[in-house]
Amino acid sequence: MLGWAVTFLVIALIAAALGFGGIAGTASGIAQVLFFLFLILFVIAMVMRAVRGRPPV
Repeated sequence: MLGWAVTFLVIALIAAALGFGGIAGTASGIAQVLFFLFLILFVIAMVMRAVRGRPPV
């Protein structure tokens, strides 16, 4: 999922450099949503791992 966020971020940066405002805005919005979704899932996974008693790696 982080790969998708990075992909949309790169698309947004390229589109912004070329002057495609609508495409850049959409791609950056998708990248932000995917990034925060990944971040939330990561935090949930770390909390679940700590609750189960496994030490962090």
